[in-house]
Amino acid sequence: MHIEIGAGKGTFLVSQAKAQPDDNFLAIEWAGRYYRHAVDRIGRWGLTNVRVIRTDAAVFLTDSVPDDSVDCFHIYFPDPWHKKRHNKRRFICPANMENLIRCLKTGGQLRIATDHADYFEQIKTVLAGRSEELEEIDFTRPTGAETGEHVGTNFERKYMTDQRPIYTIAVRKS
Repeated sequence: MHIEIGAGKGTFLVSQAKAQPDDNFLAIEWAGRYYRHAVDRIGRWGLTNVRVIRTDAAVFLTDSVPDDSVDCFHIYFPDPWHKKRHNKRRFICPANMENLIRCLKTGGQLRIATDHADYFEQIKTVLAGRSEELEEIDFTRPTGAETGEHVGTNFERKYMTDQRPIYTIAVRKS
């Protein structure tokens, strides 16, 4: 099972689900308009290995995802909450990392991409705090990423047009 947190319009999700028809994908999206767009896109492709849920990802992980059940979490361009007083709302934080690790199978991966340098530094700090359980691995481009892209999402394409740098990191649960 692959879980994408913050699926947006579902661009990455559709590409990966088509490329990996034997794997199951679950997308979590909070924003209603993006959720509807992703559901429509999945329906148009007739994908049967994908489900999308509109909910709060942190609550869903806590209440509904069993221990050692996820092969990979994909977190691409999470909301950076730019203002310092809002940084506590960032998804990648120690409490959510606890749940992500709990849900990952041994050998399961966590893949993250962001265009926000400050948030990337926070992400690296949170991951480093769990280095006894997580080992950094190479970030491999997913199938749907076009030349020059890291993950192939709509947000990445927008940010690349703006010539923003993209930061990626991947870790594996040991």
